[in-house]
Amino acid sequence: MEFSAADFERLVMFEHARKACEVQYAKDPLDSENLLQWGGALLELAQFQSIPEAKLMLNDAVSKLEEVLTLNPGKHQALWCLGNAYTAHAFLTPDIDEAKVHFDKAADYFQRAENEDPGNEMYLKSLEVTARAPGLHMNIHGNGTMQQSLGGGGGGGGPSASSNAGGGKKKNKNKNNDFTYDVCGWIILAFGIVAWVGMAKSLGPPPPAR
Repeated sequence: MEFSAADFERLVMFEHARKACEVQYAKDPLDSENLLQWGGALLELAQFQSIPEAKLMLNDAVSKLEEVLTLNPGKHQALWCLGNAYTAHAFLTPDIDEAKVHFDKAADYFQRAENEDPGNEMYLKSLEVTARAPGLHMNIHGNGTMQQSLGGGGGGGGPSASSNAGGGKKKNKNKNNDFTYDVCGWIILAFGIVAWVGMAKSLGPPPPAR
């Protein structure tokens, strides 16, 4: 599958961010903002991977974000990004029971984020979408119509959804968490999730040549 020029630019940008965070971590492993950005960059980069690689990258993101919480337990941006990571992992997991475990964890993290920053419209929207997520999961994995419903593409919605998600939350932004919101906002868009899963599947190994 080929990426658009805009997608490729985002891939390069977040790969650069990931490497910069890795360098900064070596200098100061207690920098929670750096860990937060590192986890967020991994969330973005996961969108460009095959499903197995995406899961590994999501697990890495979870590790970084959990490290943030050991340093700053009330960091609501990290809580929200963890909810995004578990939501993404759930949608990449065909087994509904296993996926539900991830959805439940996501809902818990979204609720904790909202508890720390009451009234945050993005956190409230994330909770709302997560409540409907198991049904969407069944639509994705329960039939073979996902690619057709996307017009046969399956690649554009996920990676482009970050910028789209940024529009509805300006009231909640500040200079310390603009990056985090822009990185993580894609996952709460249902169409973006479906498109991303479609893209991840298209990047998977080809079927046996028989």
